[in-house]
Amino acid sequence: MKLKKILILIIIAGLIVAVKFFHIDRYLTLSFLKGSLDSLKSLYESHRIMVITGYFIIYVLTTSLSLPGASPLGIAGGALFGFWTATIVVSFASTIGATLACLVSRFLLRDWIQNKFGDRIKKVNEGIEKEGAFYLFTLRLIPVFPFWLINLAMGLTKMSLFKFYWVSQIGMLPGTMVFVNAGKELAKIESVKGILSPGLIISFTLIGIFPIMVKKLIALYHSRRQKSAGNY
Repeated sequence: MKLKKILILIIIAGLIVAVKFFHIDRYLTLSFLKGSLDSLKSLYESHRIMVITGYFIIYVLTTSLSLPGASPLGIAGGALFGFWTATIVVSFASTIGATLACLVSRFLLRDWIQNKFGDRIKKVNEGIEKEGAFYLFTLRLIPVFPFWLINLAMGLTKMSLFKFYWVSQIGMLPGTMVFVNAGKELAKIESVKGILSPGLIISFTLIGIFPIMVKKLIALYHSRRQKSAGNY
């Protein structure tokens, strides 16, 4: 068992080193993806399955290794595939990657994560004890903690991986749709004037206000639940 853990850790470390050594992370920036959009679209038109598969794998690796770039990839997916295809691909890729990160955290990096993020993880554990899966659902809707930290922190809880997966799948879907839609609108820009298009302005406004809206709704839900409990 120890040998398997060591081998998996070596593979993970090797992938991260490769990303840094070959500067692969620079290809996950919005500026690079925007600049390469025309060539990527041309490739997509010729080899749709291959491009979607490659994109899916890259997204899963990015999220499972807790690398930066998930948001630009989501926006690029919307620009490249269109709204519905990108929503499906990004939704499953991000959730699978998050579950793999949670799995690695639970079985390989537990002590290291506990020592490094102990205070933040304590808050997550308290939330899970009080509200169970609903707490993870709210974390997915409202980015109180970074996406990657939620994945790692949840690995230290008692929540089953299956529950983590489906709650994350549902909880991340609205945010995924917002980012994908922003990418779809971004792809329409052909001049500087296009930056002021209503669709793009609304999309990026939603990225900013969506967490606030959800936070207000969840606070209202908690308030009503407390009032209902007080009436009994």
